[in-house]
Amino acid sequence: MAVFDPDAEQMDRGELAQLQLERLQATLTRVYKNVKFYKKKFDEMGFLPEDCQSLEDLARLPFTTRHDLARAYPYEMFAVPLREVVRIHSSTGSPGNPIVMGYTAWDLRHWARLAARVLTAAGVDRDDVVQVTLSYGLLTSAFGLHYGVELLGASVIPAGPGGAARQIQVMRDYRTTVLASTPSYALVLADQMEAQGVDPKDLHLKLALLGGEPWTEVERSEIENRLYLTALDHYPLSEAMGPGVAGECAARPLPGMHLNEDHFLPEIIDPRSGAILPAGELGELVLTTITREATPLIRFRTGDLVRLANDPCPCGRTLARMSRIAGRCDEVVIVKGINIFPARVGQILRGLQEEEPCYQLVVGREGHLDYLEVRIEVREGLFFDKMTVQREFLQQLTHKLAQAIGVQPRVKLVEPESLAREQETSPLVVDLRK
Repeated sequence: MAVFDPDAEQMDRGELAQLQLERLQATLTRVYKNVKFYKKKFDEMGFLPEDCQSLEDLARLPFTTRHDLARAYPYEMFAVPLREVVRIHSSTGSPGNPIVMGYTAWDLRHWARLAARVLTAAGVDRDDVVQVTLSYGLLTSAFGLHYGVELLGASVIPAGPGGAARQIQVMRDYRTTVLASTPSYALVLADQMEAQGVDPKDLHLKLALLGGEPWTEVERSEIENRLYLTALDHYPLSEAMGPGVAGECAARPLPGMHLNEDHFLPEIIDPRSGAILPAGELGELVLTTITREATPLIRFRTGDLVRLANDPCPCGRTLARMSRIAGRCDEVVIVKGINIFPARVGQILRGLQEEEPCYQLVVGREGHLDYLEVRIEVREGLFFDKMTVQREFLQQLTHKLAQAIGVQPRVKLVEPESLAREQETSPLVVDLRK
């Protein structure tokens, strides 16, 4: 079984720990000197970078949250001058401003190599044709895989999202062998093939590399059976880098993704107390980036509930395996692979109406495609006696929300007092997919 970077991916665990410590110490020095947020945090607790003498000392440091990153908008978390930043991405998955991530030229080289690791572990090689149906906008979702494919010497088709009929035509005509998408979109493509009378056996597909949203073993089986391919998981965390953080190997002895620990130092904590949990326990994943130059993160709380395992893998990689995401421990809801904070919707509504109306987010699925409906209670400031005025307001609101959260919602006005958001019977988010 091929390994892209055997010196790193099959490193002795003791040597890996020493490398992690050296890179952690260098990262702590970098953020203390160059990022005001971290210098203030370290000074408040009387911690200096040289106080880190072991990996266990990392637990003494405070967490970094999405709220912290949103408050640092746009460049306050950058550890290098802007002139050294050659790429800027942002994420809408925050409770306020977008989260901005910068990349130096060195960061981009690392990104490509880590994505190539994930692709190679899944079984991609230079003879493959990879169709990327993820977003090529400010989100990081498509870019890491794109870079990794090019580094491997394989062919990449930057198809972007949407247009299921067009995607299938491209698969057929360009002889796509690998599909990169979200799990739900893979099922949308399966539905479209059935509708068009296209037999997946007549295509050249052999592998789907899927990520960006939680999915189950049942969904994996459905995707594999309907598309006649192998479906593997990967973990594309935007704040840490994007695609390339972790990925499932073709051996797949147990569900789990090899996490690139020589670049991302993982911890599993109790989401409530913040205490570090023993190996194998389910808890919140916390990551510290130990090679990022532009926007390093110290103990970033991902909000994802996972387990870590260090037992040997038949593929020969010694990197820890990270389980599939079991759920979230924060208020984030994932729609079409995009993280959405419900509070961000409230901020947009307040910006348009000067006060925040009672609202509710309803997430559902039609076929295999997610949708987001924003329900808003009608009140005095939201009462229209003319249908044209109401339509104009709803169009304006839909546009504002789509820009802010990255998903085109349906906006629906409901009767006053019908939501009663504070009551247990009417929660802020209703997820009909569960």
